[in-house]
Amino acid sequence: MTEQGRPTVAIIGTRGYPSFYGGFETAVRYIAPYLADRGWDVTVYGRPGTTSSEHAADRRIRTVTTSGLQSKSLSTLSFGLTSSLHAVRDRPDVALVMNVANGFWLPLLRARGIPTVVNVDGIEWERAKWGRVARTVFRTGARVTARWATEIIVDAKAIGSHWLENFGRAGHFIPYGGEARQSTDPAPLPKGSYVLVVARFVPENTLLEFFEAAPALAETHDVVIVGSTGFGGDLDDRARRLAEQHPRITWLGHVSDDALLHALWADAGAYFHGHSVGGTNPALVQAMALGAPVVARDTVYNREVLGDDAEFTAPDPESIVTSIRSVLADPERRAAMSASAKRRAADVYSWQKVCAAYERLLRAQLEPGHRGNRDDGTGSGAEADSLFDLDERRLESIPTS
Repeated sequence: MTEQGRPTVAIIGTRGYPSFYGGFETAVRYIAPYLADRGWDVTVYGRPGTTSSEHAADRRIRTVTTSGLQSKSLSTLSFGLTSSLHAVRDRPDVALVMNVANGFWLPLLRARGIPTVVNVDGIEWERAKWGRVARTVFRTGARVTARWATEIIVDAKAIGSHWLENFGRAGHFIPYGGEARQSTDPAPLPKGSYVLVVARFVPENTLLEFFEAAPALAETHDVVIVGSTGFGGDLDDRARRLAEQHPRITWLGHVSDDALLHALWADAGAYFHGHSVGGTNPALVQAMALGAPVVARDTVYNREVLGDDAEFTAPDPESIVTSIRSVLADPERRAAMSASAKRRAADVYSWQKVCAAYERLLRAQLEPGHRGNRDDGTGSGAEADSLFDLDERRLESIPTS
């Protein structure tokens, strides 16, 4: 606690605040000000050169930039270590840790008496973008997290089932949120006239298959591609060549302008979501909140989030073309999909509910004698009560394994 009696929280494992890199950074842009509104002193740890100077930061949020190795395989581990060491010196009341790769440093925080709430993200060791060593690091980090975290957060029920089955550790289900469109500015293309994909350029997001489908789609509709690898490489080169060779294909790279990105989702004729590994995807929830008609790769995670509000497709170019064209050809169906997605996002996935659930879980760590979701300190425990305000009936029909 501060001298004024305000609880203190350190947020470790993101690129900083405010940052627009990915899902964790999006969550922190909402969670940190929410906690400050409710009397918390908030510190967000970050990396050099990864925050946005074009967007106003909440001055109540303290930001600390630490050092580390800027590389694809070592950045998370190295920056997680330096952030954790700084937090050990500061000794906040609780630490919110993002990513199981930072699980290696949980014993340092525990030794200092700092309870930890860890968002475990997806099943990173199954992602095709990582090599054997990186997958081993993530899986070992998950085991350490299961052993040492005071509490864990899963962003999808299917992820929670995986952790309970494979690590004997129950988690609190808190997904990501989405917000309705704030700006009235239109997208740069006519509403309903284009196909949109927004994704980090990694193999498990079905980008290669979508790129193979894009020329056929571009015969009748504009195709807008948003995303990049962040490091360059084959997928970036493929996107660049598509845009150069096909006048109706546009590659925008990484877009940090929320107004433009939201306009693109809101006005798309079809939004392709090819993510195959992970839980509740932040981009998908945001697309739903903005009413994008979604064509999604058929996975347990996407079905959990979308319910019946989407077209599901197999991950091959022919199926992708067929599914997207079926949505584009039916304006009445697109309108129904859009309205249904908006309702589901507002009812089930809202940032207000998400932030409130985070705040309740963090505040619980301040209670005397709180030991977290475990029976004997070994990481085993019964399934935790959900802190997320959700009508459970909405997910009754969704398989979780």
